[in-house]
Amino acid sequence: MPGGPRYEDDFYAWTQFQAEVLRAIPVSDNRFDRDHLAEEIEDLGKSERDAVRSQIARIVEHLLKLAYSQADRPRYGWMASIVDARRILEDKLSPTLRHDLETSLPKIYRSARKSAELGLLEHGETEAVALLPAQCPYSLEQLVAGDWYPEPAEKQNEP
Repeated sequence: MPGGPRYEDDFYAWTQFQAEVLRAIPVSDNRFDRDHLAEEIEDLGKSERDAVRSQIARIVEHLLKLAYSQADRPRYGWMASIVDARRILEDKLSPTLRHDLETSLPKIYRSARKSAELGLLEHGETEAVALLPAQCPYSLEQLVAGDWYPEPAEKQNEP
């Protein structure tokens, strides 16, 4: 886009572009704190990015618990958490942040897997922890899909 990304289309990309443009504008009035203002705008975008990453980690953690835990009771709570995280993502996920997730998903997965592991261990589910995959078994499309949930691990291994 000649004027850069549009605010309405991709907030994160807009903040990064606006900070870049602001830094490029010559300033003769020393009352205008261009560099700090640019940094604050840039940080707004980074906060949005971090919020999106956090919601994806929350979804991954609870999908892992749904797939590998043998517990019946907390399942609906995990599903409610996934629904809430997906609802939040609907408003925040832009093309640039989707691309960011595609590249950062392995790192996010490691963190979410650790949270799932600790949650399972807290309830004595050591067998479930041993089954957690080393690599993310979910695509980004599955993570953000409004109605997708994994099959329980015992059904995944059936012929």
